[in-house]
Amino acid sequence: MSWNPALDPHCPTGDDVDSIETVIVPRARDLGGFEVRRALPAPRRQMVGPFIFFDQMGPAEFVTGQGIDVRPHPHIGLATVTYLMKGQIHHRDSLGTDQWITPGAVNWMVAGNGITHSERTDGEIRRAPHSLLGIQTWVALPKGAEDGAAAFAHAAKDSLPLLEGEGKTLRLILGNAWGAQAPVKTPSEMFYADAVLQPGAAIPLPDNHEDRGVYVMDGQVDVAGQSFDAGRMMVFRPADRISLKAGPQGARVLLLGGETLEGPRYIWWNFVASSKERIEAAKEAWREGDWEHGRFRLPPGDDAEHIPLPPR
Repeated sequence: MSWNPALDPHCPTGDDVDSIETVIVPRARDLGGFEVRRALPAPRRQMVGPFIFFDQMGPAEFVTGQGIDVRPHPHIGLATVTYLMKGQIHHRDSLGTDQWITPGAVNWMVAGNGITHSERTDGEIRRAPHSLLGIQTWVALPKGAEDGAAAFAHAAKDSLPLLEGEGKTLRLILGNAWGAQAPVKTPSEMFYADAVLQPGAAIPLPDNHEDRGVYVMDGQVDVAGQSFDAGRMMVFRPADRISLKAGPQGARVLLLGGETLEGPRYIWWNFVASSKERIEAAKEAWREGDWEHGRFRLPPGDDAEHIPLPPR
């Protein structure tokens, strides 16, 4: 078995094993009228499969003239996944990508050895009040892909597999599960899905992936005799057969996981890497700011400013 961040060889087995290995309560952070709740990385769990970062953005309501302005910033060693339920975000990156993200679509940006991007709500959208709700995750890249070229893919809502029946609707965002395959190509085995459950509806977790977790976006779910409200992430032990059942008000959940990586990852600011040396090299390249000849470029059309390297 590959490396798992929470497996302990001294853990009990058989009937003594709890179905739920870890429960994560996200940390809330106010970004100035815009709240983010971070479930990963957590003190007891760095990753679920290759997913190393999990943020719920909002819900947020913006008045006319306001919105988010995440200036150009760098990434290495990861792929970002942006998935919205409400609102729109304008994505620009150093590959020249200029893409609006809309609810139900998937933005997949592979940083590889280095990429820079910005995320804004600008233009026409600011001329009226608007809302925003979504999830941004990072997928840590396998060692063989860390130094690869950056890439970008966008999958429209209608291109994602939609599974319906027995009181549930599930959209497969990434990877393969429940007999379906999402269109975006990924560097390792994984799954990521958005499921809406009617009151009392049940859904099994896929059993073809080593590591699995669930984030309750809305409502309540029952798992193994326990109830969990919105804003909780549960991580389950490999190979256990798990089924979720929605509470009396129904539920919306994000299901995720996949193949674990070959070892832990270092995280500093927006950088993810299998070694500290890779982190230090990226820090120095961003600090130098040689946008014409250096490792990083600024996004065309959004190159007038950038987020400086943090002092820590």
